[in-house]
Amino acid sequence: MRQRAVRDQKRLDSGAVSSPKDLENLQREIASLAKRQGDLEDVVLEVMERRESAQERVAELTERVGSVQGRIDDATARRDAALEQIDGETASVTKEREVVAASVPAALLSLYDKLREQQGGIGAAKLYARTCQGCRQELAITELNEIRAAAPDTVVRCENCRRILVRTTESGL
Repeated sequence: MRQRAVRDQKRLDSGAVSSPKDLENLQREIASLAKRQGDLEDVVLEVMERRESAQERVAELTERVGSVQGRIDDATARRDAALEQIDGETASVTKEREVVAASVPAALLSLYDKLREQQGGIGAAKLYARTCQGCRQELAITELNEIRAAAPDTVVRCENCRRILVRTTESGL
């Protein structure tokens, strides 16, 4: 557009156009080109402003992404450390269980494992103050009398939840 305006202005200034009508048309075209160029420059300025605003927003969002990524990395590191600790504890408890399980009769261990599977991971419960700690139900007097009468090495079970009851001095017997 600029080149065309310069070319038309040179034609106008050179005097090559002699017709008043052609001169008038040429002047109108130069004015039209100048207006069009001004409009396009305004559009370019607006686009540049929007681009600058968008670049600022991108920089802000990039910074926020970096911050969030840092928090994610921190949480991931804490999670991994916790998992490593849990894995260590699991290995230690598994070894302890194997040692204890070796000293328990096979039939009792089999019953315990079966109950544990049925009862959501808890196959035995402490009898505390005449209450089964597995189902939190207080045992009836007749049940307590039967447990009192049972030999110390007899396996007793809760009538409510069927878990193995572990008798202690706190059992209330």
